[in-house]
Amino acid sequence: MIPVFDGHNDFLQRVVAAGPAGPELWLHGDGRGHLDLPRMRAGGMIGGFFAIWVPSPEGPNDHAAVAAMENPPFDLPLPDPIAPDAALPHAFAQAAALLSLERTGTLAIARDATALRAARAGGPVAAIMHMEGAEAIRDADALHAWHAMGLRSLGPVWSRPTHHGEGVPFAYPSGPDRGGPLTDAGRALVRDCDAMRIMLDLSHLNEAGFDDVARLSVAPLVASHSAVHALCPSSRNLTDRQLRQIADSGGLVGLNFASSFLREDGRRLPLEDLGVMIRHLDHLLEILGEEGVALGSDFDGALMPRDLPDAAALPRLIQAMRDASYGEALITRIACDNWIGLLERVWTR
Repeated sequence: MIPVFDGHNDFLQRVVAAGPAGPELWLHGDGRGHLDLPRMRAGGMIGGFFAIWVPSPEGPNDHAAVAAMENPPFDLPLPDPIAPDAALPHAFAQAAALLSLERTGTLAIARDATALRAARAGGPVAAIMHMEGAEAIRDADALHAWHAMGLRSLGPVWSRPTHHGEGVPFAYPSGPDRGGPLTDAGRALVRDCDAMRIMLDLSHLNEAGFDDVARLSVAPLVASHSAVHALCPSSRNLTDRQLRQIADSGGLVGLNFASSFLREDGRRLPLEDLGVMIRHLDHLLEILGEEGVALGSDFDGALMPRDLPDAAALPRLIQAMRDASYGEALITRIACDNWIGLLERVWTR
């Protein structure tokens, strides 16, 4: 079985919701959601980015938003900002949940490349502590504290404004050129992350903020869970210009599995054909090359394709790549090794 290292999941929200039973949810599953240890093992998934994310009171999974996204065109308003003091308890609870999973002995928080290589060799699941939207980070001192806790990847924004910058709204059809540049605090965050070897994630960031990161950062540019705007003109997807910027930096894009970011019609309905994912991969490969393309599922955070309902189904995507005449070496790079190589470059440059 080809191993899979994944660029994004939202499983920690489910662990927090389970309370003291969170580790049991991880170890045995409950038949819900997209991810747990048994399904990861069944699908060959050896690790990934476990996101810390603070929910908005209203968001893209609300009934009215879902109804709009099922029937494009739509342009959902950005949620209101969340202050650092309000965000911190949510973020801390999810970080504590990830640490509780590490205590089971089946998962290791990847603080350097050693845990990645150990997982690749059959060791515990390698979990990267990632923060999606940096509301909980007030200043450089807070960033240092989070780094000490294990944070190694950070997206300055989710799809709402913060004191660092602006995310793109959920809109179709739409480009990512929505809103202004990074704030002074956002630019300082980029410099601090570079200095501390924390990977910066461009997924959800608007175009002006993307360009600021590209100008300021000396690290490879990364979008952990995004898709191709030329094939699905969603505001959340990357234009060819952005893809070329990532390629020029030696960076990487993890293909998002969210159906509404893959379907040509942008509808929030299950994708019916995994061949659409292959077309997105083909486009990414054409611009980024064989070392610049990976996977970024968004498990437990998005509507999955019909034939890829959870982590246990990952071999179906591997088979779709084989059916498209991808060789085993290329499939292994996309499924696993490109993420490991990228993180080694970011963390040790």
